[in-house]
Amino acid sequence: MSVSSAKTAVLLLAHGTPDAVEEVPEFLLNVTGGRPLPPPVVEEIKHRYSLIGRSPLTEYTMKQAEALARELELPVYVGMRNWKPFIAETVRTMAADGVQRATAICLAPHDSRTSVGLYRKAVLGEGAQPPFPVEFIDNWHDHPLLARAFAEKLRAGWERACRELGARVPVIFTAHSVPQRTIAEGDPYEEQARETAKLVAMQVPALTANDWRFAFQSQGMSGGAWLGPTVEDTILQLKAKGHGGVFIQPIGFLCDHVEVLYDVDIMFREFAEKNGMRLWRAESLNQSPTLVAALADVARSRLAGQNAAKPSVNIRAQ
Repeated sequence: MSVSSAKTAVLLLAHGTPDAVEEVPEFLLNVTGGRPLPPPVVEEIKHRYSLIGRSPLTEYTMKQAEALARELELPVYVGMRNWKPFIAETVRTMAADGVQRATAICLAPHDSRTSVGLYRKAVLGEGAQPPFPVEFIDNWHDHPLLARAFAEKLRAGWERACRELGARVPVIFTAHSVPQRTIAEGDPYEEQARETAKLVAMQVPALTANDWRFAFQSQGMSGGAWLGPTVEDTILQLKAKGHGGVFIQPIGFLCDHVEVLYDVDIMFREFAEKNGMRLWRAESLNQSPTLVAALADVARSRLAGQNAAKPSVNIRAQ
C-alpha cells in the first residue's frame, strides 16, 4: 500500500544523547527539566560516557530514518527530546518544508508517562507556527515484526553462547527501569515490556519458559524505589541455580547507547565475572531491516487512517 504524498511525513522521536563528554552536564539539565543533579552523579555519568567513547544513538537513529524514508518513499524526520536535533526544532523544519500531516513514532515502543508521555508533550506543545495534524503513536510494543527483529538477534547470539559454554545459557530480557510509583499509578510500561519479552521468546522455539527471566536495568540515581528485579539480583539467582553464564537481551532499546554499551557491556559483565559467570549480549537492532519493516508497517497503518479522514491531533511548531 503506497502512502506517498509530498505533504506527508513521519517523525521519529528518540531520547537524544550528547555528542561529547563535555556536553553531558548540559544534556542532563535537559533530561531533568533544568533541575541540577548532585555533582558526584554528573561526574559518574561523564565517566560512563568516557569509557564507551561516545553514544551512537543519534547516528543509528538517523540511519533508521534514512532506511525508513526509502521504504516508505516519504520524508522521515528525527527529533530528540533531550539533545540536538531537538523535537521543537525539527517540527519547525517540517512546517517550513510544507509538511501538512505526519505520523510520530517513538523509538521507545513501550508506553510510559516517564518516556512516551514526555515525547507527546514535546510534540503537542502549543506555539506560534501554523498547525498540522499529527497521528501520535503511544506504543507498538506488540508488533509482530518488532518481536521478530529481536528474535533474530536473540537466536543467533544465544545459540553461539550455548555452544561456547557447552550448556544452555539462561536469557535475561531487560528494559529500562522506572520509579515504582509510576506503575502504582496505572502506567502500562511494565506490562508492555514483559509482553514484548514473551513475544520474542515465543519466536525462538528452542527457548523454553524455564530458559528466560525478565529484569529491569539502569535504575535511576534519584531517591525513591525503582522497578525491579534488578539485573544483578537476577544474575545471582541464576548463579545459585548452578548456571555458569547469562545471556542478556535489552528489549527496551532499539539501538546501542550508554545503557547498553556501559550498563550491559561493562557494568553487568564485570558483575558477572566477579561472581564467576560469563555474560553474553544480543546484538542491538541498530540497522535491522526487520526493525525498519516494523516501523514502516506502523507508519503505513496510521497514515492509511489519516487518508480515511480519521480524527487527528493538531500540533503547532514550537
